[in-house]
Amino acid sequence: MANSMNITLKVWRQAGPKAKGGFETYVVPEANPHMSFLELLDVLNEQLIKEGKEPVEFDHDCREGICGSCGVVIDGQAHGPQQRTACCQLHMRHYKDGDSIVIEPWRAEGFPIIKDLVVDRTSFDRIIAAGGYISANTGAAQDANSLPIAKADADLAMDFAACIGCGACVAACPNASASLFTAAKIAQLSLLPQGDPERKSRAIAMVDQMEQEGFGDCSNHTECEAVCPKGISVSAITKMRREYMKAVIG
Repeated sequence: MANSMNITLKVWRQAGPKAKGGFETYVVPEANPHMSFLELLDVLNEQLIKEGKEPVEFDHDCREGICGSCGVVIDGQAHGPQQRTACCQLHMRHYKDGDSIVIEPWRAEGFPIIKDLVVDRTSFDRIIAAGGYISANTGAAQDANSLPIAKADADLAMDFAACIGCGACVAACPNASASLFTAAKIAQLSLLPQGDPERKSRAIAMVDQMEQEGFGDCSNHTECEAVCPKGISVSAITKMRREYMKAVIG
């Protein structure tokens, strides 16, 4: 195959949540530089199935960097070496013939391993269920621009809303903190008038739920921002802390 590459993969294999896991080494002899990283895993699984072996389990869905399903740690970095890129959008042209790549799952108490590279991220769902929504009756849909929101606030809310809930922030944080994910949701809604009625209860409920899920606290390493595929700023965490303190004191 023209421009094909010989790639060695060291993949974490674990049969189940309580099983002992370990790395297994595989060679993909005809990787194409135009493949996405997930397509490389597809090719590996086709090889394994042909050999009568069990394929590698990994999460994926849209493969367009939108859904947040595809997270794995690649060579020690959540989502791999390219900044602001989910691993489904990482392409093999960033590697060269003969490279060896280590692939492992997110590792955090709040993300228990289900199998191989798949982790249970329903903890994020429970944080959202605790308050990451608007239940106050806001009436019928407003006409465009009838609700005055400062452009700076609207733009910032959209920046925070870009979070896809992939969990890379947790995987990269030395404390396995979910602060950036939780903060993005709290900060987004706090900037919009629709989110104001539940502002205090939301901040308390979501932060408390985050702690109950076993995630660590933020200690300002900012690794979360560095690996976030959407570039969510750690300024969200500052806003979350302010929202929480105001809610508790007030």
